[in-house]
Amino acid sequence: MILIWYPKCTTCQKAKNWLDDNGFEVETRHIKEENPSYDELKMWYEKSGLPLKKFFNTSGLLYKSMQLKDKLPTMSEEEQLKLLASDGMIVKRPIIVDGDTVLTGFREKEWEKLK
Repeated sequence: MILIWYPKCTTCQKAKNWLDDNGFEVETRHIKEENPSYDELKMWYEKSGLPLKKFFNTSGLLYKSMQLKDKLPTMSEEEQLKLLASDGMIVKRPIIVDGDTVLTGFREKEWEKLK
């Protein structure tokens, strides 16, 4: 199980604590230092069953400054994945990857599925 996170993010800290409290052994990966690649993002997106927009950090400063709310609807899936792979701060976090399970953001009810 891999937790892709930004350690300074309080939501990521809550997710890590929840995983620890529930006995999960996780490998952590700092999203800013080791941004997910295009291929990883494409694979996770396909496994997740989520809309690609769920992989964007819509509350982030970079997302807002790049005006992605207006640009994403006109971009192809490939362009969006390349954009996500360009900077970890655009990517929604935390992301948990466990085999075929991929979850973005931390919603405890959703993460209960991991048990």
